[in-house]
Amino acid sequence: MKKYMIVENFKPDCSSKVYQRHIDKGRMLPDGLYYLHSWLNEDKNVCFQLMETNDEELIAIWTDKWKDLIDFEVYPII
Repeated sequence: MKKYMIVENFKPDCSSKVYQRHIDKGRMLPDGLYYLHSWLNEDKNVCFQLMETNDEELIAIWTDKWKDLIDFEVYPII
C-alpha cells in the first residue's frame, strides 16, 4: 500500500468544531483508507496524519467530508 502525509490546516476559528465533529463522528474514513498515526503542532491548529491506501481517490472522498473546516495538503510518501 502507498503511504501519504496529509497536512490538515484548520480554518480560522474552526479548531473546536474539528474536535467536536471527530468526537461525534470519528474520522469518517471510507473503507480502504487507513489511519496510521497523527501529530499536532503546538497551537493545535495543524494536524499531520500518516495514511495508507491502494486507492488515492479515497483520500478525496474522505477530505470532502471535512473541507468545510479544514484545508488539506496531500503528499505521497516514498
